[in-house]
Amino acid sequence: MDASVPRLEIRNLTRRYDGRVVVDDLSFKVMAGQVTCLLGPSGCGKSTTLRLIAGVEMQDAGEIWVDGRLICDTVFRVPPERRQIGLMFQDFALFPHLSVADNVAFGLSGDRAAQSARVSELLERVGLGTYGTKYPHELSGGEQQRVALARALAPSPSIMLMDEPFSGLDNRLRDGIRDETLDILREQGTAVLLVTHEPEEAMRMADEIALMRGGRIVQMGAPYNIYNAPVDRECVAFFSDVNVIRGRVQGALTQTAFGQFFTPGVDDGREVEIVIRPQHVKIDFDRNGRGPNPTMAEGTPVRGTVVRARFMGNESLVEFRMDHDGSVMRATVPNVFLPSPGNALWLMMRRDKCFVFPVEEAEG
Repeated sequence: MDASVPRLEIRNLTRRYDGRVVVDDLSFKVMAGQVTCLLGPSGCGKSTTLRLIAGVEMQDAGEIWVDGRLICDTVFRVPPERRQIGLMFQDFALFPHLSVADNVAFGLSGDRAAQSARVSELLERVGLGTYGTKYPHELSGGEQQRVALARALAPSPSIMLMDEPFSGLDNRLRDGIRDETLDILREQGTAVLLVTHEPEEAMRMADEIALMRGGRIVQMGAPYNIYNAPVDRECVAFFSDVNVIRGRVQGALTQTAFGQFFTPGVDDGREVEIVIRPQHVKIDFDRNGRGPNPTMAEGTPVRGTVVRARFMGNESLVEFRMDHDGSVMRATVPNVFLPSPGNALWLMMRRDKCFVFPVEEAEG
């Protein structure tokens, strides 16, 4: 197959329920060996998109292509069992009355010897070579997950659809099994489309993230780009807590209590939101020794009163009530820093880590 041809291509996919658009004109590609993550809150259309690709639901508009071949539009439809698509879900869906080997073999065609050889190969690959005669109830959650993976891989699918398959595992198991699973899929050149609502999981697993909201993809790209070049405030907030201050633009600058911010390309008089993550709010411990004119990069220190402080493991989260307007601002500090409520400290914003977004003007 031509390496430039996407393993999976979605063109203008749309799905409605009772007149409500759930999947809204989605288009994207997944190449062989690539992991793409559909990320977004519950109800944004992620799982519905997977069901449409799997063929268990029909779209109202759009096309689905596999290896350069049309497999489904609103007239033509390849049945699910002939799409060369594997499925992995949260509940594993193992057959309790079948042994591990029979679960993996379920759906395989060919003679018994070929099936047995394929099952043995896959169980060895997932570290369960001696578990063939066991039954699902005799396995741990992590072992059941590996059986589900072996079963999904058995027919050699070119595409794997995964709907939060690791969310049922405890944290100690999750990272290892998740990484092992993706290693196997990448080795086999399988295109992986993964659904999750957890940003950390998407950042860890995906080569590319499609951030969804209201049935649409609002931003798509590599994890680094999605995190560091968000298209709007909601995209920033999906990956972390945010602090937001507002101001009006005048001469490509916006004046705030924290000093002036460069806001080029925004019309004078337009209101903007300046968004910054807690880890980029700086506590000015040296303020008493500073000169009276801080630089543009440092901004103006603003005083706040500690409301609460919590130790989070690798860092401490401190919440402040700001003196100038009563708003709450959050800052994270490495290691242990737990000032008592009522303490006054001075905060600054790192100019190079702020995001500026024009506030949408109300229509009419």
